[in-house]
Amino acid sequence: MILSFLAQTPTQPAPSPAAAFFPIALMLGVVVFLMMTARSQRKREQRDRETMYGRLSKNQRVVTVGGVVGTVVSVKDDEVVLKVDETTNTKMTFLKTAVQRILEDGQTAGGRS
Repeated sequence: MILSFLAQTPTQPAPSPAAAFFPIALMLGVVVFLMMTARSQRKREQRDRETMYGRLSKNQRVVTVGGVVGTVVSVKDDEVVLKVDETTNTKMTFLKTAVQRILEDGQTAGGRS
């Protein structure tokens, strides 16, 4: 019975090694391309953050990653002191890496104006 079944099924030619390799090479190429693109984007973002940290100076308004809006009072090696309340003169110390962005003149923390 098995013999008759095997006799009825047509045999297909085995694919050539090159034909089997092409889809694997194509997928590998796509993966490498995506990894390189993501890496270059991360490097650009890191460079932009380092530039922003270097530009931090007194009297600039900034927003931290926690959403705190304040005015820079002083900048040290890896710390920045922000005045967060004008009426009580409350100051807080943050790491420079906690600064998310520098607000330009007339810009609000919630968006761009």
